[in-house]
Amino acid sequence: MTSTAETPTTTGRAGVVGLGSMGFGMAQSLLRAGIDVTGCDVGQEAVARFVAQGGRGAASPAKVAEGADMVVSVVVNAAQTEAILFGPEGVAQSLPESAVFISCATMDPDVARALAARLEATGRHYLDAPISGGAQRAAEGALTILASGSPAAFAKARPALDAMAAKLYTLGDAPGAGAAFKMINQLLAGVHIAAACEAMAFAARQGLDLKKVYEVITASAGNSWMFENRMPHVLSGDYSPRSAVDIFVKDLGIVQDMARSAKFPVPVSAAALQMFIAASASGMGRDDDASVARLYAQITGTKLPGA
Repeated sequence: MTSTAETPTTTGRAGVVGLGSMGFGMAQSLLRAGIDVTGCDVGQEAVARFVAQGGRGAASPAKVAEGADMVVSVVVNAAQTEAILFGPEGVAQSLPESAVFISCATMDPDVARALAARLEATGRHYLDAPISGGAQRAAEGALTILASGSPAAFAKARPALDAMAAKLYTLGDAPGAGAAFKMINQLLAGVHIAAACEAMAFAARQGLDLKKVYEVITASAGNSWMFENRMPHVLSGDYSPRSAVDIFVKDLGIVQDMARSAKFPVPVSAAALQMFIAASASGMGRDDDASVARLYAQITGTKLPGA
């Protein structure tokens, strides 16, 4: 089912682990909703910036979780999520019973289910809640959240969800479904980015005006959200990372693992994965994922803007 964010609850205490481009905006959205928010990050500059904007800072996930009703984890992958939960300074040791851990990392659904089972065995709740929308929507409290978990986990997380999301999809009563939906989204997103980069580089090889290509395609049937969003990076020659190449090396890798386990062929996403791997191997892993266009340009001797 689909619901639109309601008037946020203005009570409660929340922790945010991970104050990067997404997590910082999400923490700001929680603050605007009147929630008492404590944040932590491996980078102390991010914590100091958050404190300057009215939040609290903490030195570890365990400290973030003390007295919290909900902890939002905004990290990259399952390994980081597990460390945040069960590491030496992990959330699980200090999160109050009946509080909820809201996991926003993209991961294999089986791993999400396993982490949830470990935490729920201690009397805490786990909400599987991958996010989509980018840093700007995170800062606006306008994310799309793909969530699954028990009714109790949803009820406990509701103030945070309402503050952070413009669209909340309730996808099941057990963790894992949210992660599976997110992986389908990532399959499409990765394929669309790779295809957009291929098309733009091919257009450059044909000697076409790339600004005109962008104008025509975004008004035509070949357009996609990823073409429209990512190709301005190619036009400007600016590959400062909004979402990095290595994110899709990871995510499309998870898709391949899931598909292999299910004995389900996914050849199109496999081809896209190889392009992201090649871009990463060429030294662009931390650059914007539109750098796949640069890879095409390099191997074909094609000139792109900014080259």
